[in-house]
Amino acid sequence: MNGFLQDLRSQRWDDHRYYHHSRINQSLHLFSAVSFLWTYVLVFTNPVAAALAGWLAAMMTRQIGHFFFEPKGYDEANHATHEYKEAVKVGYNLKRKVVLMAIWAASPLVLYFNPTLFGIYPAPANTAEFVRELAQIWLFIAAGGLIFRTVHLFFIRDVRTGLVWLTKILTDPYHDIKLYHMAPLYLLRGELFDYATPEEQHV
Repeated sequence: MNGFLQDLRSQRWDDHRYYHHSRINQSLHLFSAVSFLWTYVLVFTNPVAAALAGWLAAMMTRQIGHFFFEPKGYDEANHATHEYKEAVKVGYNLKRKVVLMAIWAASPLVLYFNPTLFGIYPAPANTAEFVRELAQIWLFIAAGGLIFRTVHLFFIRDVRTGLVWLTKILTDPYHDIKLYHMAPLYLLRGELFDYATPEEQHV
C-alpha cells in the first residue's frame, strides 16, 4: 500500500509540474474539478445530466486549458521539452486526447445518421430520447477511455501503474481543487503563469 500511495503522489506531482503552468489552465481545471464533483453526484441520480455535465462542462474546460493555454515550449523550471513530456505522459497526452475527443465529438453525428446505433438502441422518437441515448453513449466513451488506458498501462508498464493512474484520474477533482483554488485570484492580480520551480512547490 505504501508503494501504491508513493506512486500516486509521483504521478500527481509529475502531472502538476509538467502540465499546469498556465494560471488560466489552472483556473479552468478548478472549474472542471467542481463540475466533475457535481457529475459524481448526478451519476447516481440522473445519469443523463451527469454525462452532459461531465463532457460539456468538466471535460471541455479541462481540455481547452491544455490545448490552448498551456505553454508548449521548453520548460525551464523542469528542464524538459514539450516532446519529452508528451512521450513520458502516463495517461492521455495531447495526441491521445485528440483521438478521444474526436470520438466524443463524432458520436452525435453517428447517432443522428444511424439512429439505432447499429441496432443497439430503438430509434429515438423525439429530441429528448436522442439526448438520452447520446448521454448513454458519452458515459460509455468515458468509461471506455478510462478502462482502455488502464489496461493498456498494464501491458506497457505494469498493473500497479495502471491502477495508480486510474485512481489518480478518479480523484483528480478533489486534488485539483486543493491545488488550484487560488488560481483565479492570481489571474486577477495579472499573473498568467506559475513560475515556481519544483524545489519551491509543495504538492
